[in-house]
Parts: sequence; C-alpha cells; structure tokens
Amino acid sequence: MKRREVMVEGVAEPISHYAHAVVSGDTLYVSGIVPVDASGALAGGDDVVAQTREVFAIMERVLAAAGATAADVVKVTVYLLDVDDRPLINPVRQEFFGSTRPASTLVEVSRLVVPGARLEIEAVAHLHRL
Repeated sequence: MKRREVMVEGVAEPISHYAHAVVSGDTLYVSGIVPVDASGALAGGDDVVAQTREVFAIMERVLAAAGATAADVVKVTVYLLDVDDRPLINPVRQEFFGSTRPASTLVEVSRLVVPGARLEIEAVAHLHRL
C-alpha cells in the first residue's frame, strides 16, 4: 500500500516529528489541528468559536492539499478543554460539514500542547480514486 506524507504550505510547521496528514491507500489521516496561524501563534484569542473556525479553515486546506473535501471526512475526534463548549462549537462544525455527518468522538482533556488552545480536532477521510 502506498504511503504519502502531506505538508501544506502556509499552515504552521508541525511542532514535533509528524506530517499535517498522511495518505495510506485511499485513506487520509489528518493530524490533530489546533487553532494557530501560519507562524504557530494562537489564533482566536480565548474565544472557542473563533478557535473552532480557525481549526476548520486549516482542516479545509489540509484536506484540499490531499485532494479531499469536508464531504470526504468519515471520522472526526474533537478534544475540548471544557465539554460544555460543545453547543458553542456545533454550529461551526455543521457549517463546515454541511449535510455530511461523519462518525465522531468528543473527549474532554485537561490540557493541549498550545497554551490557550481550547480544542484540537483530527480527522480521517476517504479519498475517491478514479
């Protein structure tokens, strides 16, 4: 099975030894995305909605770099500092996925790698090959 690492220009450089995403066969694995700008600085301040918009904007770029869209996402995992933020981020999530409803897991965590980040989202997508 072929494996290809996906690095996206204009997206913050990974802070450790990983790729923005990896394609394996017809599956795309998107690394956890935190709300940071291209330089790696926190985006969205302390606003979980603004942070969520930033995460999905980055995800859109990563998906596109691999030839996918939000409609191709089959599974997401959302890590939140406060599970009570779920109702706040859901409208942004629905905006991003539209009528597509991926499988999903939501986990409350005590801390994320970027100070001030209130969420991190990872995804798995199916790539349609001709």
